[in-house]
Amino acid sequence: MKAFLDEVVINSKVLSVNGNVANYIPALGKANSEDLGIAVYDHEGNFYEAGNSDKKFTIQSVSKPLVFLLALIDQGEEIVFSKVGMEPTGDPFNSIIRLETFDKHKPLNPFINAGAISIVSLVKGEDNIEKIEKILSFIRLLADNENINVDNSVFLSEKVTGDRNRSMLYFLKAIGNIEGNVEEILDLYFMQCAIKATCKDLARIALVLAHGGYDPIRKKQILPKRATQIVNSLMATCGMYDESGEFAVKVGIPSKSGVGGGILSVVPKRYGIGVFGPSLDIKGNSIAGVKVLESLSDKYDLSIY
Repeated sequence: MKAFLDEVVINSKVLSVNGNVANYIPALGKANSEDLGIAVYDHEGNFYEAGNSDKKFTIQSVSKPLVFLLALIDQGEEIVFSKVGMEPTGDPFNSIIRLETFDKHKPLNPFINAGAISIVSLVKGEDNIEKIEKILSFIRLLADNENINVDNSVFLSEKVTGDRNRSMLYFLKAIGNIEGNVEEILDLYFMQCAIKATCKDLARIALVLAHGGYDPIRKKQILPKRATQIVNSLMATCGMYDESGEFAVKVGIPSKSGVGGGILSVVPKRYGIGVFGPSLDIKGNSIAGVKVLESLSDKYDLSIY
């Protein structure tokens, strides 16, 4: 697999010129658009990597299924799904329109921005310091890496430019979807998005999700099986923004992308995969990273469909 990954990264990297880094967040605009990396763990714990697989980046929306998992464990399904739905949307990830037109008056799913903001408001703790430490501890546990932290410069950059998310949060509060201080919840959301990791970290987390919450390397159950079933199902239908249907056809594995260029992908009972490529397509997905996953899926017959 190593030789194949090296080849795929080289062949896919040329697509980066067709995309753009997420410069609407100034700190993300400094990324090298030519970076591309992939990391893969198989079911026996063997590790393969290629390209810029060890480069740290902020995981952005890849954090959404992880905080969603934490909320499911802490709060239970009934409370969580009283705040968000389970349905995909054809709208952009930062769309506001469905908040008012959806008859249940809640975000359609936990992976659009409005849904993720609702979910992070459920994290338990006395203040944001305690809450972000809880989120970080959870992600460190899943990745088996204590060196995962928040990039403060990216957090501040998102805070300064996050007026669209701010408007969503005020609307959510107005319709009774959330409780608490709007600015504190928003800060926690921005901190969540600014968590830094590598492809290897994402692949390690995905390996646990691929085995129903069981870690085949540490040989112990890390997550409840039911929670992993829920998050994998939603990643399959909603994880790649409004490109999720096309991705299901071309790649066919539960995945979650982020505008930092990361993609976490789960191949049930087989592989955990992490990809990084900060040059994005018009939907906000890594343009070269998606191509890498498409090639990998074709080669190893990864599609779950």
